[in-house]
Amino acid sequence: MEAACFSTLKSTTHLANVPNGGPFNGEDGIMGERVRSSLNGNVSIHQFVKGLKVDGQKKQKFKPGVALSVITTETGKDTMTTIDTSPRFERRRVNPKNVAAIILGGGAGAQLFPLTSRTATPAVPVGGCYRLIDIPMSNCLNSGINKIFVLTQFNSASLNRHIARTYHGNGVNFGDGFVEVLAATQTSGEAGMNWFQGTADAVRQFTWVFEDAKNKDIDNIVILSGDHLYRMDYMDFVKNHVDRNADITLSCAPVGESRASEFGLVKIDSRGNVIQFSEKPRGADLKAMQVDTTILGLSPEEAADSPYIASMGVYVFKTDVLLKLLKWRYPTSNDFGSEIIPSSIKEQDVQAYLFRDYWEDIGTIKSFYEANLALTDELTKFQFYDPKTPFFTSPRFLPPSKIDKCQIKDSIISHGCFLRECRVEHSIVGERSRLDYGVELKDTLMMGADYYQTESEIASLLAEGKVPIGVGRNTKIRNCIIDKNAKIGKDVGILNKDGVQEADRPEEGFYIRSGITIILEKATIKDGTVI
Repeated sequence: MEAACFSTLKSTTHLANVPNGGPFNGEDGIMGERVRSSLNGNVSIHQFVKGLKVDGQKKQKFKPGVALSVITTETGKDTMTTIDTSPRFERRRVNPKNVAAIILGGGAGAQLFPLTSRTATPAVPVGGCYRLIDIPMSNCLNSGINKIFVLTQFNSASLNRHIARTYHGNGVNFGDGFVEVLAATQTSGEAGMNWFQGTADAVRQFTWVFEDAKNKDIDNIVILSGDHLYRMDYMDFVKNHVDRNADITLSCAPVGESRASEFGLVKIDSRGNVIQFSEKPRGADLKAMQVDTTILGLSPEEAADSPYIASMGVYVFKTDVLLKLLKWRYPTSNDFGSEIIPSSIKEQDVQAYLFRDYWEDIGTIKSFYEANLALTDELTKFQFYDPKTPFFTSPRFLPPSKIDKCQIKDSIISHGCFLRECRVEHSIVGERSRLDYGVELKDTLMMGADYYQTESEIASLLAEGKVPIGVGRNTKIRNCIIDKNAKIGKDVGILNKDGVQEADRPEEGFYIRSGITIILEKATIKDGTVI
């Protein structure tokens, strides 16, 4: 369809410049920028005017990037008209009511073991009082997306409980939306006897949900991971996907050499089309995915540090395309990253959306530990504190923490804690934590407790030679993760002075991963123990 509008401009009329078009700027750029104009309608951006010749005068030069439909120049009797009849690209409106989100509850959680020995990865505590699932859930709500499905399978009891307590009532308003847990289940037939075989298979087993009459208006589906730390407006992501009329859009971020092999890596062309995808490549395959990331707007220094483009594992699909791929085109493919996405590049319009804000994939114990402690920095790259886009979590109705003669530096102290004459440095102290006299906590993530023990209960346990929940007197702890409801006695040293990188001591209540000591959930570390 062609569009033309007519207006008359005197030769002295000033024409304002607008930004140059292209894949990284403009309405259809991969960075999602919007073009704003004083006109109420939408405009097409291009360079079609090089100059206008008037009555033998020298050409009047126009800078590239002028957005026009028709120019008419009047010079006395003669009028010259230039008409642009190129197609007008109208920005489509996207209604959040026509978008649904699927949050993947994760697999067995081997990468975060032993923190996932009794709980699903998205239910692992983060930042002192949140759970990882709160990140995508809150991003959805802050983006206006209120139709949310959570797919769960492994150790899902605590995750289901947290979702029920947090997002069913408690002031979180879904309007006409919902949050629905879709747990792995067995159905009739041979195929129905299988549990989820991967991320794509998990969605495939519930495709009937999107064919239901009540969900017939869902045009686009956002697929999210439940183990990332970031703040993102998903509707900007979806609008970019719709504006470019993509079948699939991947949210991408530049990453460095050291962690590139942990992600699916992509190559894109000059217009943001994904032309190659490689899932967690290594060796020569990894080197082959290296690109010049200055095309993403990075400085030469930043590009040298981050020469790869990683898929964040955050996707948006047209609903009909997703159903077609899962049910008919690739009915035996079980994973999005290693199977569906690489195969779709050859047949579908797959686009990249560049995310330039903070993003961390909590894929290993080390990354989980570092991402948490980074929250204690004075100038942190990510913070939970934003009144416009808050992160929601379960309301515990706990009292303020009580701190008596303590030294606290660069740390986060959660609700309902009791700290007595102790020293805490570069650490996170989770809710209901108890630190007794003389305790020293440094570079430590303490997840806290699920319940209180009264003073009389603590005194009774100590009198019997038992260890109460919390950390006992004169205990020194460094470079450690303390899981929920752990009991650490007095005069304990958790220092790993020998620098052990890997150790399995479940019978003694701890593991060591990447040099980080992990005290197990509900473990008891007896008085005087040295680790």
